[in-house]
Amino acid sequence: MSSIIFGPVYSRRFGKSLGIDLSPSRKQCNFDCLYCELEPANTMDHYEDVISVYEVMEALKKALKEHPDVDFITLTANGEPTLYPHLSELIDAIDQIKGEIKTLILSNAGTIDDPKVQETLLKLDEVKLSLDCATQSCLKKLDRAHPGIDVEKIKAGMLAFKSKYHGPLVVEILVVKTLNDRPEEIARLNEYLLKLQPTRIDLGTIDRPPAYDVKPVSYEELLAVSKLFDASLPLYIVSRKKSEVRASSYTDQEIVETLAMRPLSPDDIEVLFDNESQKRVEKLIKEGKLQVIESNGVKFYKNA
Repeated sequence: MSSIIFGPVYSRRFGKSLGIDLSPSRKQCNFDCLYCELEPANTMDHYEDVISVYEVMEALKKALKEHPDVDFITLTANGEPTLYPHLSELIDAIDQIKGEIKTLILSNAGTIDDPKVQETLLKLDEVKLSLDCATQSCLKKLDRAHPGIDVEKIKAGMLAFKSKYHGPLVVEILVVKTLNDRPEEIARLNEYLLKLQPTRIDLGTIDRPPAYDVKPVSYEELLAVSKLFDASLPLYIVSRKKSEVRASSYTDQEIVETLAMRPLSPDDIEVLFDNESQKRVEKLIKEGKLQVIESNGVKFYKNA
């Protein structure tokens, strides 16, 4: 059996995180996403190989002795963690020992319309749900969801969960070239996300070798996609690995106009703006023309 615990891993968005793989033996998922780094597998609506809560907790206790300074315990899987049949019981057990450490789940949202799943996820400190598509045709083509999973049920389930949940709700969109980067698909996502009002939206693309022959988009293309979303949405561009953008010079007015179209993170500012323009950004902040806001651990520069 592969390891139940992995990490710690570090990210700017979630700090130092210890991962729990609820399906360490093989891929068990209700999606077979084209971009997944795991081998293709038939979708399922329940786990066939189930590890016990006792096994998970023994592995977690051992890992926490070695790494007591983590910020998050992240529930994930070689597949979909909400299919794990003892998830509610496991979260209760983790709560007994975690102290100040926060709990987080990474889910594809395929089961979020189930009231029992919603009640279980309410126990977590943070929830991250994927939403690559706002239409059923895109969900079938890109995420290759298990029969019976409907994108409208996912969207309704997210809204129902958000109405009850008091912690940060992060939505992740992974953009794949020619599949969900079309303006019509982004417009549908934008319309829905304005209703949902998540704490943060992480916009990324493929950064690991995918199971199928699909392609990432560039940072430049991600930036263009981000501008199709309403500027009020707290959208954070995750992937800059393949950026070939040459930093440009911006006047004060151009900086204000650019940030009116899309608030940018310090990482984006560093990629897009040359040194003099970055100094202008700081000057505009001091003058009160720009402001820095923080959304769930990520800073954004936006118009005052």
